[in-house]
Amino acid sequence: MFTRIVHHLEEGFIALLLALMVTISFVQVINRYVLGTGFTWALELVTYLFAWLVLFGVSYGIKTGAHIGIDVLVRQFPHKLRRAIGLIGILACCAYCIIMLVGSAGYVYKLYELGIEAQDLPIPRWIPFIMLPIGLSLALLRLLQVGWRTLLGQQEGLQLADEAREAIESVEGVEVVEAVEILHPATGSARQERAP
Repeated sequence: MFTRIVHHLEEGFIALLLALMVTISFVQVINRYVLGTGFTWALELVTYLFAWLVLFGVSYGIKTGAHIGIDVLVRQFPHKLRRAIGLIGILACCAYCIIMLVGSAGYVYKLYELGIEAQDLPIPRWIPFIMLPIGLSLALLRLLQVGWRTLLGQQEGLQLADEAREAIESVEGVEVVEAVEILHPATGSARQERAP
């Protein structure tokens, strides 16, 4: 129950960021090209929202297995060796996240100490940059969860998106439906309606 709520909150936050970016950009285009005016802060705000979307999306992509990777060589190894290689990859990603997390936390703290304001927005610059350590912390948390599941044998490492397999399956599904319609026009349409 709690996991589902957190999952929906993550998706909702990503959708909110995307909706804000599109809305602000749309209003800015209308203002600039139709009304001949515009907001000086719109581009900077959309840039910050995009950075938040990317940084938040990194952890969400780890959680859902949406990241793309090249694992052709790794898939040739036996199951236990694939798990070991997956753990090494996860540890390397964790090390990277920790290095970036320490650096970004220091950077945000320095911005806070100096009191630098954003270029066009009337807010301190550390506020939009706080997403750096937050996003990296979330990514590290997701990597640790994947590492734990890999240690328990529930998966072999990072679950990577396999776009080639998905493309082949979608093309094969289309070809099968077309072949059924050609061979059996009456039953083909009924079968096509039942297909997901």
